[in-house]
Amino acid sequence: MLYAILCYHSEDVVCSWSKEQDDAVMARVQAVEDKLARQGRLGPVARLLPTTAATTLRKDSEPPLVIDGPFAETKEQLLGFYMVDCATLDEALDTARDLGRANPGGAYEIRPVSVFRPGGSVG
Repeated sequence: MLYAILCYHSEDVVCSWSKEQDDAVMARVQAVEDKLARQGRLGPVARLLPTTAATTLRKDSEPPLVIDGPFAETKEQLLGFYMVDCATLDEALDTARDLGRANPGGAYEIRPVSVFRPGGSVG
């Protein structure tokens, strides 16, 4: 089963890291990604730009409203995600724990992914 592991953290904290601190975190995360890739379990990975680069489309008005920046006001922002093939939720949690040791702070949200393929089936 595919799982999305969504990485949340305080953008203020992450953006305050020095280049050396950020490089060290990314090197530790890369080690986890390399392990998952060798196991054939790693799908797409994305590190999102800061929320200041975001644009939000509000669907609840006509016409839909376009807003600069994120809509949600939260303490933690979605900073990126991993798509990981895991046999069970426990395996996905273990993977999130490995990532958490590499990148402390914040939270990981683990969600099963239903894949839609045009002309195919939903998995």
